[in-house]
Amino acid sequence: MTAERPLALVTGVGRTTGIGAGIALRLADAGWDLAFTYWHPYDERMAWGAEPGATEEIDRELAGRGAATVAVEADLADPEAATRIFDAAERLGPVTALVMCHCESVDSGLLDTTVESFDRHFAVNARATWLLVREYGRRFRGAHGTGRIISLTSDHTVHNLPYGASKGALDRITLAATHEFAHLGITANVVNPGPVDTGWMSDEVRDACLDATPLGRLGTPQDTAHLVEFLCSPQGGWINGQLLKSNGGMA
Repeated sequence: MTAERPLALVTGVGRTTGIGAGIALRLADAGWDLAFTYWHPYDERMAWGAEPGATEEIDRELAGRGAATVAVEADLADPEAATRIFDAAERLGPVTALVMCHCESVDSGLLDTTVESFDRHFAVNARATWLLVREYGRRFRGAHGTGRIISLTSDHTVHNLPYGASKGALDRITLAATHEFAHLGITANVVNPGPVDTGWMSDEVRDACLDATPLGRLGTPQDTAHLVEFLCSPQGGWINGQLLKSNGGMA
């Protein structure tokens, strides 16, 4: 990493069409180096399936934008993952921005959620967020006011109980850093990107989201990436401790 390019660590960058990849590419364009995590076994058991060669393609695109990169395979259900991720990322230098896009998301409701699924959602979405934030706070040595923590969230819980509940915990964990890391000059914000179709929507869900969005379109990874880029910039440094909705006005 050069002195001119700060380092962002972005989690959950498993597919070229995902929000995580969109954020990583936008930050590379804005002058950041990138460490990013992926976990293909998650994609393999989801309806969209794994994307062969995605990690290599994302890495090539980042390098083409001038970024130094390191890709880290990590199962965030593992309590030791956060330490290993930061160890790998710091081969490029100190982490200035931590952007968390990782998730476990399996649809189920109050009656059909299993204990195993509930626990895994909280391990990945809540516990891993805490452990990553904790590791970042322990290691941060940047100038006061330069540190950034950003998490992606969701407010959907109906028939999506473990995902929505664990994302609610993620919100509180992230926003706690606003005050607990005040002495380090780190800002902490949560972004709700609204309905972004990265391959998971059925036709029925897509139509319902379009009907509920005043702008008449779905969100894109680039919509979220532009907001994250701003929050990571010096100009975004006064926004702190917020849960921001970037959802086109969806009701």
